[in-house]
Amino acid sequence: MAAQQIARPGEVGEHLGYEGEGDRVVTHYFACLDRAYRGWRWAVTVARASRARHVTVSETVLLPGAEALMPPAWVPWSERLRPGDLGVGDLLPTSADDDRLAPGFSSDDDTDHQMFFEYGLGRARVLSPLGRDQAVRRWHSGESGPHSPLAHAAPAQCSTCGFYWPLAGALRMGFGVCANEYAPDDGKVVAADHGCGAHSEAAVMPPTLEQPPPILDDLGYDLMEADDEATDLTGSVEEDVSEPFGHS
Repeated sequence: MAAQQIARPGEVGEHLGYEGEGDRVVTHYFACLDRAYRGWRWAVTVARASRARHVTVSETVLLPGAEALMPPAWVPWSERLRPGDLGVGDLLPTSADDDRLAPGFSSDDDTDHQMFFEYGLGRARVLSPLGRDQAVRRWHSGESGPHSPLAHAAPAQCSTCGFYWPLAGALRMGFGVCANEYAPDDGKVVAADHGCGAHSEAAVMPPTLEQPPPILDDLGYDLMEADDEATDLTGSVEEDVSEPFGHS
């Protein structure tokens, strides 16, 4: 049999049926007994030429069945990339039809129009409305948005912080850059309603008062009870001192 000629011994099972492919062309299916290809089946396509008595084998192949274990669909490398995968020296080309970008002359950003007016130059492509909306949703729902644990524990929003630098253009009202070197988001884009414990108005420290020097009372004295040895010593000293005056 044709399937047994290309398969190893014992890997071709029972006949599962056949299917007509066209005029005098039929494909027969046989079970595959190889444990590595469970759910697959051997397909042998045979054909008979016009007025011929015998059929000839056109193709023999192993095909997946309904319960076959299949590999995942192939995904281009550019679509497999994730944030943080790009390393030093890596290049990530952007396709000409990327929906996130639009021609520079179509931008509605005031800063871009100002640049065109002053220099006659501009970026070839800028963020499209779709690209801008995707960035807004990504930033607002991420760790620098209002729903992170850091923001929930903050005393106030970033929009009221002195270290908050608003972005220019259409995103000015919703996002800015943190400029506090002690904040966890220093140098990063944060949402206006984000927050952290390094808020400029988080706590007003009371002014430090200079501590006065300690006051020592060298004119007063404290009464203390003397023990027996101290009394005897004092008494003997007084007798020795007073004795010359007693004889005089």
